[in-house]
Amino acid sequence: MTTPLALPIPFPTAFPLTWLYAPGDHPDVVAKALAAGADVVLIDLEDAVAPERKEYARAATAELLAEPPPVPVHVRVNALGSPTAEADLKALSALPGLSGLRLPKVASPSDVVRVAERAAPAEGGALPLYALLETALGVEQAFAVAAAHPALRGIALGEADLRGDLGVRDDTGLDWARARIVVAARAAGLAPPAQSVHPDIRDLDGLAASCAHGRALGFLGRAAIHPRQLPVIERAYLPTPDEIAAAEAVVKAAAAHPGAQALPDGRFIDAAIVADAHRTLALARRRG
Repeated sequence: MTTPLALPIPFPTAFPLTWLYAPGDHPDVVAKALAAGADVVLIDLEDAVAPERKEYARAATAELLAEPPPVPVHVRVNALGSPTAEADLKALSALPGLSGLRLPKVASPSDVVRVAERAAPAEGGALPLYALLETALGVEQAFAVAAAHPALRGIALGEADLRGDLGVRDDTGLDWARARIVVAARAAGLAPPAQSVHPDIRDLDGLAASCAHGRALGFLGRAAIHPRQLPVIERAYLPTPDEIAAAEAVVKAAAAHPGAQALPDGRFIDAAIVADAHRTLALARRRG
């Protein structure tokens, strides 16, 4: 008697693959970002904004988010615990156009809990939060941060700051930290993390190669700093025709003969392989 394969965990077909940063003190750049085709626009109030322009950036962002924009908008606030971050949270948290907050330099679960309690809408519910781990301490706390609060929907690395904190010069020196947050996100029941930005906007071949490496590590999608990076990221993270055909064969075989089995081409499939095939086909549907 065969044992039916476990049903796969549903994979969200609309999960973002592309996240485009735009500086909050340049509303014209934000407007272009909203029309660039990214799944999510990330308005940055932190690193991209000079200290003397923080107040203007916050006010411009609040004006934009007074109404829902055409695509989801998340805001990266300033350093947690600072008066600037408190002002960001006060001005933005309850706005109808805000879809999420990105929290920089998270180092402990308490960082997430404090923001979750501070940013909760008056009518209840939870504003989605995304934690950026940018220090050695943050990476060491990855699972605890990922499981800190139901409002937390994702974690990611801030690789520029982490590289400086660790003194890492070779890009491969970050692979352990990358793998760690992929595992932490999965263990906490979160979606796979998106990759950190590729800083050279002209190096599209390098971006593609880096995305392929990130995909192999378990990332899903990537943040961008220029619209020209978006199609490269999307192509890298969408399944190839061969991957789609292989996934279709797995799903068809599992439906016809429940239970672990070997396919005619020699591949062995079980519940985990079937779940991964469903995930591949869910992503393939983004091709339209």
